[in-house]
Amino acid sequence: MEGVLGMLPALSTNSNMPSGLSSVTESVTQNPSGGVNRRHICPGAVGGEGSSLPTWALYLLCRDQSAEALGAAVSRLLEEGADVNTRHKLGWTALMVAAISRNSSVVKALLTANADPNLGDDFSSVYEIAKEKGLHSLEVLVTREDDFSNRLNIRANFKGCTALHYAVLADDYLTVKLLLDAGANPLQKNEMGHTPLDYAREGEVMNLLRTAEAKFQEEQRRREVEERRRFPLEQRLKEHIIGQENAIATVGAAIRRKENGWYDEEHPLVFLFLGSSGIDFCKGGFIRLDMSEFQERHEVAKFIGSPPGYVGHEEGGQLTKKLRQCPNAVVLFDEVDKAHPDVLTIMLQLFDEGRLTDGKGKTIDCKDAIFIMTSNVASEEIAEHALQLRQEAMEMSKKRIAENLEDVQMTDKITISKQFKEKVIRPILKAHFRRDEFLGRINEIVYFLPFCHSELIQLVNKELSFWAKKAKARHNITLLWDREVMDVLADGYNLHYGARSIKHEVERRVVNQLAAAYEQDLLPRGCTLRIIVEDSNKQLLKTTEGSSSSTEKSKAPTLRLEIVEKDSKARKLEIQAPLNPENITYFL
Repeated sequence: MEGVLGMLPALSTNSNMPSGLSSVTESVTQNPSGGVNRRHICPGAVGGEGSSLPTWALYLLCRDQSAEALGAAVSRLLEEGADVNTRHKLGWTALMVAAISRNSSVVKALLTANADPNLGDDFSSVYEIAKEKGLHSLEVLVTREDDFSNRLNIRANFKGCTALHYAVLADDYLTVKLLLDAGANPLQKNEMGHTPLDYAREGEVMNLLRTAEAKFQEEQRRREVEERRRFPLEQRLKEHIIGQENAIATVGAAIRRKENGWYDEEHPLVFLFLGSSGIDFCKGGFIRLDMSEFQERHEVAKFIGSPPGYVGHEEGGQLTKKLRQCPNAVVLFDEVDKAHPDVLTIMLQLFDEGRLTDGKGKTIDCKDAIFIMTSNVASEEIAEHALQLRQEAMEMSKKRIAENLEDVQMTDKITISKQFKEKVIRPILKAHFRRDEFLGRINEIVYFLPFCHSELIQLVNKELSFWAKKAKARHNITLLWDREVMDVLADGYNLHYGARSIKHEVERRVVNQLAAAYEQDLLPRGCTLRIIVEDSNKQLLKTTEGSSSSTEKSKAPTLRLEIVEKDSKARKLEIQAPLNPENITYFL
């Protein structure tokens, strides 16, 4: 509350602002006696693209207090092309100026012109802005008081304050109501973590904000429920994950319980992912810890922080520091099977009670967090068992293959049996983690199965599309391919390495050719390339002699590149194979 109290004393309910000017022309070019009694805003003070004379004049009018004539003048400026959302060079917008100046008529005109009421102020404090922009602090202070308001505490931090924050600081009921009716978010926090209600004084403005907060929360909850109903979590996950129907269903069901309040609030959700899954599923919104960095006993200190008297005590632990900043995060423990047993002991408290004590003795409450562990334990057994499952699923896979590759909503009915989980997987997990209490704290063990053929085709298509975008962005080259190419690349799938094997197969058989052709100057900029499967039957006719092994090798389909000319004719590229290390002769 220190930041709140620091702002309020410097405000007064009575405004000393001068009266408005009679016309737009006077506001821009003149300073008649009794009018604006301060330094003018220069056109350069209004930054951003589209800054113009109308936008500059708009800032002048927003600070002046007047009645309907001022609102009409602002309306004329908007018609002349003034940009309502252009920021001042120090960070605020015209709507914020009008709000702090209690100009409700101008606020109404700006909102009608689609001014965004939820934009946050980029201005923090006089001294921080002066340091950031390389200006003298006195210059920043004078500009802030002249161009914005002289009734605010110069030491307070205003970063992230919206027009609603400023209207509440000015204690202007009419402006607050206008902003709320226009969609201003009463729950939006500034950089200090305060909502507009935190700055409200006792009275009608505070009552209005309380009502608006309750209404906004209810509306927000209704929108979220409707969004979840229209776009279920499973459907959203399928937009980023290929295959793994059972894994998606398991995770989706657990998270749905949590989102809708049907869960034990004393315990966090804990998942263990087993099997060969995919590539780079951890995004920036996660807290990711590579557990291979915690293989030794002394490295436990990096996890929760060093005890008092040891080096690094003040820095804190990698996990505790991040959980303190975001206690409801999604935490990924990657390759947890490589961690030292002492780290697993710490996880017992974390998974059971949803709290963790750091090296300083402070407790972090993280019951709302979601913990995900990945492990390669038993991945070989899962892969071998999946071979049998895939044999049983051959007919199902054939039904799912579609020419347009859009049949991704079919349900994969292949599941790992309970008998296999209990007699094969569980003993392996128990032997590795050496404690039943650790496994007992896991809500769901999610099994990632090898991909079927239709899913492999989708993976290949996705990987080729990735490189096609790279080729277009970097070299203006259009890359084309057909279903036959994807079938050939899908054959490079390795059951034990998962989706990574497809990634490496595309790099070996396609990207290597692209790089070699580019190095040999065979790819004109702006050309169209097509990946084709070379007819293996023609190659067999050219082979006059050779062993059976060489004959089998010649039957393997070969991928080639060809340039598509403007007249739709194709020309194959003759790419010289790079030298192999064993074919190089070294002269000493």
